[in-house]
Amino acid sequence: MADVKKTPEFDYVVVGSGAGGGPLAANLAKAGYKVLLLEACGDEEPWHYQVPVFHPLASEDETLRWDYFVRHYADDAQQKRDSKYTAAKDGVLYPRSGTLGGCTAHNAMITVYPHNSDWDYIANLTGDKSWQADKMRNYFQRFENNHAHPVRRWLAKCFGWNPARYGFDGWLHSSMPNPSLNILKDRALLELLKHSAAKAIKQLGRPVERIKQGLTGLLDPNDWRLVKQSAEGLRYTPLAIKNGKRMGTRDYIRKIAALHPDKLTIRTHALVSRVLLDTNNNAIGVEYQLGKSLYRADPRAPSATVNSIEQVYVNKEVILAGGAFNTPQLLMLSGIGPRAELQKHGIEVKIDLPGVGRNLQDRYEVGVVNEMKAPFSLLEGATFRGPANDDEQPDPIFAQWKKGKGVYTTNGAVLAVITKSAPARPEPDLFIFGLAGNFYGYFPGYAKIITEGHNYFTWAILKAHTNNTAGTVTLRSADPRDVPDINFRYFDEGNDAAGEDLESVIKGIEFVRSMTEATTSVMKQEIVPGPAVQTREQIGQFIKDNAWGHHASCTCKIGTDNDPMAVLDSNFRVRGVKNLRVVDASVFPKIPGFFIVSCVYMISEKASDVILADAKSIH
Repeated sequence: MADVKKTPEFDYVVVGSGAGGGPLAANLAKAGYKVLLLEACGDEEPWHYQVPVFHPLASEDETLRWDYFVRHYADDAQQKRDSKYTAAKDGVLYPRSGTLGGCTAHNAMITVYPHNSDWDYIANLTGDKSWQADKMRNYFQRFENNHAHPVRRWLAKCFGWNPARYGFDGWLHSSMPNPSLNILKDRALLELLKHSAAKAIKQLGRPVERIKQGLTGLLDPNDWRLVKQSAEGLRYTPLAIKNGKRMGTRDYIRKIAALHPDKLTIRTHALVSRVLLDTNNNAIGVEYQLGKSLYRADPRAPSATVNSIEQVYVNKEVILAGGAFNTPQLLMLSGIGPRAELQKHGIEVKIDLPGVGRNLQDRYEVGVVNEMKAPFSLLEGATFRGPANDDEQPDPIFAQWKKGKGVYTTNGAVLAVITKSAPARPEPDLFIFGLAGNFYGYFPGYAKIITEGHNYFTWAILKAHTNNTAGTVTLRSADPRDVPDINFRYFDEGNDAAGEDLESVIKGIEFVRSMTEATTSVMKQEIVPGPAVQTREQIGQFIKDNAWGHHASCTCKIGTDNDPMAVLDSNFRVRGVKNLRVVDASVFPKIPGFFIVSCVYMISEKASDVILADAKSIH
């Protein structure tokens, strides 16, 4: 190994450039502080990043991806029942993004507001009223730049009338699926959506109320009036897309770096190996390894070498934003975590925090896939690839995308339903959305299957507010280049004793099947779960065998002083350590909302306020 080098000091070092760390670093720099943003990977920008509908391909692009293989069960026999299980990796693919912008560089760009109860829970748990739902909405309005509703945008700008509480001046553009998609010209898709929507409204009940709510909010799940009512109904999926191109945190990071080059330094290919603590357990900096593709989730890692090891010191704070897998790993590598876990790997215990890497949570998701009688005309000519060079003639739909039009300008989702899995539930817990493609989870090569067939339609069922909190992230070794061991402990291995999670997903499949009964004129057959899966017991077993998730969270949870498993206080500070915070999906005590990225954007804005207020008071 090369000698350790010292780099100049910064006010703040932020580790990770995703939905939590990227906006935070930009906000601190914009406020006048000197910030170093460390990203373990590069900043390549292939077509797979830019073109919205290519998002499955982005998650399998070698220049963008980190491949985790996780366990859903400790029991080998049950784990191997999953068709997505990869024996060579002893797990199921869990795509993460290894690039500037983190998972905002490969996600489906769905930006759906969480439930108000998610924020009120944290406020009540901690006694910190700044987490109350009404206050947290301000952070959504701060980062959003809504272009879905031009009339409402004009009314807000000109007259201040904004009952939906949208944001119109933030850094993240939000839009609805492009109206130029010409769905009306695809008879099969139109027929499918028309009959599915009618059946969904009938199943939801109280159709007059549902239609009234839908008209009030213009089918937008982010309309504050619908959020306050926990309204069920048909919705479109808001997307983080600007002028037909993906938008993520890297856009904001680069903008602020260009405006304030003396304040924001971006260092890529820098894998942080530990937080540096002084003898009083104050965080004083970080140590990182420089080199391309060092982390072994990167498919190029086997040939990677460490070029140098560097240390950087801070005047103020270190902020970890590596996500629900990497942040607990980094804390443990730094001697902060469960004592027995650290000692097992020969790591000196600095702070015994038993909650680090525990409480891992996720959604449960399944796909109901149907084969159509004929390919969708909307996809005619689509190859789902960009030109390899300037001389190659792109497919006609890619040519449309270059003009900001066509199927490639959206993520593929065409209709969504928000509903409750049981009438007694206090708020909706199922988000069901349809997409033209064959999608039943993540496994190597899944993106090719989604984009190959033009005669499949999937209803993806997402179960929110899961009860299971039994998952864990533990160290595989003390080597910072190794990925951790990750086990979600689904269903019977988890701690949802009443089995409510499983029952909810069963209800979701039943809801979808009821919708598709009305679409036999254009739909040939269901292929997943398939005709052999009919009884509730069979559906339950199918879910246990095939469910997946991709919103890992809660592994460094915020909690109270008397909770031994709490890792953070309500101001994101790591307990027992000064000048060290966590701002990413790991901070939540309970998994929030339907799609976690909007929640993480919100806490990033809140953390910016908290950190800047502390800096001002100390100064």
